[in-house]
Amino acid sequence: MRVNNFDLKAVGNGTADYYHLIIEATKQAFADRDKYLSDPEFVHIPLDYLLSKEHGAYQAELIDMNKAAAKVEALDPKEDTIWLGTVDRYGNAVSLIQSIYHDFGSGIIPEGTGILLQNRGSFFSLDPNHVNALMPHKRTFHTLNPALLTENGKPYILYGTMGGEGQPQTQAAIITRMVDFNMTPQEAIDAPRWLYGRTWGKASNNLKLENRIPKNVIEELAARGHPVEVVDAYTDTMGHAGAIKIDPKTGVMQGGTDPRGDGLAAGY
Repeated sequence: MRVNNFDLKAVGNGTADYYHLIIEATKQAFADRDKYLSDPEFVHIPLDYLLSKEHGAYQAELIDMNKAAAKVEALDPKEDTIWLGTVDRYGNAVSLIQSIYHDFGSGIIPEGTGILLQNRGSFFSLDPNHVNALMPHKRTFHTLNPALLTENGKPYILYGTMGGEGQPQTQAAIITRMVDFNMTPQEAIDAPRWLYGRTWGKASNNLKLENRIPKNVIEELAARGHPVEVVDAYTDTMGHAGAIKIDPKTGVMQGGTDPRGDGLAAGY
């Protein structure tokens, strides 16, 4: 069976189809990312094409609901990040992410600062034909993406996480659960999560699923060809997420933080 849209409501929250569809969409999105994403001051990124309905339809056609795609570029591990979100009493909102990448960044502390310098420059390539070829004044690709969804031009949902390649996947989990399935921020964060790709110190790609996901769903995903690894409930491998939802009519805020311990969402 092929899909021609992304109607998550139709497949149902927490079903094998729900996980399979978003995981397969993640693979296609990562393939586009690795092909195109770099400093737009140096390379042309065809955003109109990538965000077009035509391209979305093409990507959807690549998804087989009965079988996991195997021929997808391998992903590399990326680490060491925090996300936070805050909203003040006037409605000003900030979704912020910070990262030094490796455990101690570059390992360099400028004298008199006490600040570790990051080493996200490791994403550069020395191949002059690579989309992220090293050049003076050029910004490199990275995995950092604090998110803020607006409604009628005003902040509506702030959300984000740490976790390298897992960031967009956890964000997909949170936002689809809140928008498509009407979950609160805390319910969306608490629900079982997945991670497709490599994580810190791992040698290969696989699909990690929390053991809180129903056994029949896990077995169905494995039957469709996903390289499944079942991991502990609430493992920090899945990142530490947070979210704030602002009611557009009343301004009342709902927040959610991750039981894994490092998620931070604050509002007053």
